[in-house]
Amino acid sequence: MADKLQKPELLAPAGDMERLRMAVLYGADAVYLAGTSFGMRSFAGNFTDEELPDAVRFAHDHGVRVHCTVNTLPRNGELEQLPAHLEQMEAAGVDALICADLGVFDLAGKYAPHCQRHVSTQAGVTNYAAARSWYDLGASRVILARELSLEEIREIRAKTPPELELEAFVHGAMCVSFSGRCLLSNYMTGRDSNRGACAQPCRYQYALVEEKRPGEYWPVFEDEKGTYIMNSRDMCMIDHLDDLVDAGLSSLKIEGRAKSAYYAAIVTGAYRHCLNAAAAGVPADPVWRNEVEHVSHRHYCPGFYYGEPGQYYENSRYIRQWQVAAVVTACDEAGNAILSLRNKFHLGDQLELVGPDVKPISFAAEEIRDLDGLPLEEPRNPQMLFQMKLPCAVPAYSLIRKSVNLSA
Repeated sequence: MADKLQKPELLAPAGDMERLRMAVLYGADAVYLAGTSFGMRSFAGNFTDEELPDAVRFAHDHGVRVHCTVNTLPRNGELEQLPAHLEQMEAAGVDALICADLGVFDLAGKYAPHCQRHVSTQAGVTNYAAARSWYDLGASRVILARELSLEEIREIRAKTPPELELEAFVHGAMCVSFSGRCLLSNYMTGRDSNRGACAQPCRYQYALVEEKRPGEYWPVFEDEKGTYIMNSRDMCMIDHLDDLVDAGLSSLKIEGRAKSAYYAAIVTGAYRHCLNAAAAGVPADPVWRNEVEHVSHRHYCPGFYYGEPGQYYENSRYIRQWQVAAVVTACDEAGNAILSLRNKFHLGDQLELVGPDVKPISFAAEEIRDLDGLPLEEPRNPQMLFQMKLPCAVPAYSLIRKSVNLSA
């Protein structure tokens, strides 16, 4: 059995308070989030100065660390606001700051001296010399570029100080540009991907138009497979966690601060159980591996860990085959639960129940009642509370989902 100390940290995304709670309760060792500025996901919910201390407190109460992104590439006019922002992160009790810009990294050391400094994947660290240089400047962790192979990671681990932690992405969306350094979004839409506002133009379908023939479109083929010439697949390394543990990584990161609370819960839970199994040297229960197929995703691949991942050219649609029906807010030992509605369902519908350490259980919706005990054919109003009998007792924040094909 592997030494428990060798098991990497599982780092999950937390775009807002609900997603943070899900990530924490479904098994994250640490979460990463952002304040309302200087983060690379400006369209995630993010945390205000008032919300952040509560978020940190909730995580710390559950033994979970909090890493805050300060990883945009700010312009001169934005820097005046940065010291106060860093001081706020420190005051909130954030454990680490994730920085991409050298100036931001230096200011973080001055204005948030009790926070560890992690070097963002946006910095594009692809070799051991760069990793060592960041360590010499005061970094406690480097988040490696997503373009690295396992062999390159092993060499970086072997040629850097053991005190320097190495983090790598293991699941989620991948950017078509090197380490996310993209100018296409800014050029086409005015939304700067390097300051958190990417419009994802790499996912668009492009055609060729000749200047004097407006309205006549010719398809652009990279090969016979199709026309989405910049469309990347999603990374999924859940089948290869033993290799990641063996490579000496300190932290395994799930992408997705802009994704749903359902995604944060299900993917974190799946990786929690499979990582525990990999670290213990035993096979993972297939039911947990299968959970990553139950969230919205593009076609999966293992990233660059084993070589070029290839692309999916036919379209840029997500595979969406499940929808959250309700979230459990309370449940007694007999399975009598109070739930909050997310999407409509009817009495008699076939559903699945899943939760923290709760394997998926299929059941039919029965005994739906409002809070006054009156029977319901279907709960109708978003976020409404209602009562329903569940097949077993489950903890709060367990999820009811329904099979619905929304892929198209």
